[in-house]
Amino acid sequence: MRTFDLAPLYRSAIGFDRLAHLLESQRTDAQPSYPPYNIELVSEDKYRIVMALAGFDRSEVEIITERDSLHITGRKQKDDTQRTFLHRGIAARDFEQRFQLANHVKVTTAAFDNGMLTIELVREVPEALKPRRIVIDGGENVQALEQRQAA
Repeated sequence: MRTFDLAPLYRSAIGFDRLAHLLESQRTDAQPSYPPYNIELVSEDKYRIVMALAGFDRSEVEIITERDSLHITGRKQKDDTQRTFLHRGIAARDFEQRFQLANHVKVTTAAFDNGMLTIELVREVPEALKPRRIVIDGGENVQALEQRQAA
């Protein structure tokens, strides 16, 4: 099955246009396989991306977050030394890797050690968007919530 019928989603849900667009773009875009990477779920709201960047120096790697996306770019410095390879198995070519981030997912740290790039991410849902219980006929409860948000 290579296509998704999103008509039922549009009939019963509002505001999921971004999800539909994401599914459609993943279906049509070829995902690059270089460089190899892992995505780990560290805990309920923490994630880790680990990329194997053999042959790269930290000055040749750039990480940019922009709204809901993470861009990792590697630009290898040109080596003027003439070399004759009998076998070339280390692919030290330029790359660009993009990750779509869910709402409220932020990059907290990035580290580069022994050719491994590690990026830590965390989902931080603002207090105003967290679920809360509303007491029926409890007008003072709503006022307390408004006062707490104002503070």
